[in-house]
Amino acid sequence: MTVLAGLLVMAVVAALGLWAADASRLPGAAFPRVVAGVVVMAVGGSLRFSGDAGALAETRAELSVIPLSVTLAGALVIAAGILRPLRHRAVAGARELAGWAGRLVILWVLALVGLSFLARQTFAVPAGSETLSDLGDLLDISPTIGFETDLPLTLVFGLLWLVGLFLLTLLVSRKAPLPARLVRFQETVRPAAFAMVVLLLVCVVLGAVIGLVSAATQGGAADKLAVILLCLPNLTWLGLTIGLGATWEGRVEGQPFELPIPQALDTVLRNADDPTLNLRSLTEIDGRWWWLAVAAGILVPACAFLMAARSPARMRAWQHAVHMAVALTLTVLTICLVGRVSAHFALSVLGIEDLGGGLSGEVSLRPQPWTALGFAVLWGFIGGFLGALLARPVQRRGEIRAAGRPAAAHRA
Repeated sequence: MTVLAGLLVMAVVAALGLWAADASRLPGAAFPRVVAGVVVMAVGGSLRFSGDAGALAETRAELSVIPLSVTLAGALVIAAGILRPLRHRAVAGARELAGWAGRLVILWVLALVGLSFLARQTFAVPAGSETLSDLGDLLDISPTIGFETDLPLTLVFGLLWLVGLFLLTLLVSRKAPLPARLVRFQETVRPAAFAMVVLLLVCVVLGAVIGLVSAATQGGAADKLAVILLCLPNLTWLGLTIGLGATWEGRVEGQPFELPIPQALDTVLRNADDPTLNLRSLTEIDGRWWWLAVAAGILVPACAFLMAARSPARMRAWQHAVHMAVALTLTVLTICLVGRVSAHFALSVLGIEDLGGGLSGEVSLRPQPWTALGFAVLWGFIGGFLGALLARPVQRRGEIRAAGRPAAAHRA
């Protein structure tokens, strides 16, 4: 039930997002296969693209992106299923946890194999302009593009995704039992892990609210709904890192990639001279993007306060700062790894690739990791200290109020 429920939720979210993106009009009853492909990518799987355009032409395509809205929906459902049989337990043996994880892995592998065989399709590529259509008829060019799952890579990364989710669920939840040898680590690891999960989820919720309001007031509701259902965390977590000071590099070229993203992002990424994405480049186009730094300045100390409030009272402020710095750095590193985007499509005739007619395009987005991680360490230390100071008036585990001592002494 855990595996089936997770896959079903991912399939529903992917189907709704693709439907909003008008993918239901794809020919050849391809819609279910495209949905399966999106689910495969959502769990870290890989798709191979192939093309054919006759002897005088060539089609090429590449797509490397994780639809994190689909990933997040499935992860939340599967995490709840992982915890269900372990609830109301203080300690669990390593053999018991390994057995539970092993049963999930076996069913997960079978599900990935089934999805891999379903996620394959070939499409005819429209010629675009009338001139290209006439050229295609003259040279007998009928370009096609197809995709199929890279099964070995899908199994490897899909298993890593499930194992990582299993471990993260045990780290975050207070209700999850741990082996006796690991119980002593929960006081330092669990509050920080929980705070980071809350930080990421709050970013997604804020992004969803902004997206829905924008769809209701500015039009383009279908495109914005597609973004929310397919890649909302891709944008909101990107915004979180930019608010912390990170810099990303990328580019958007060509009509096939008219992306329904904020105008400032599209403008920066289409700037051939300096396609650098950071607070400076965004605020030069629209000053309201400084709110990313303001949001980061509120959310990071707030999550540090939550971490300190869930930690034992004996911990000092510098310990909270270290824990927050490590947790935020690992979180930003994860965003840098899963937030990369690479997409390319091209049709070339007689070696000429730029034929016009919207038949070629490229999208890329990659972080500058050292600047992102450096700012994460700095924000983590500062936010950790502030959160520890704010949490001092809050009564925590292991703390005895001084006001209770005189009454106890008087009764004695």
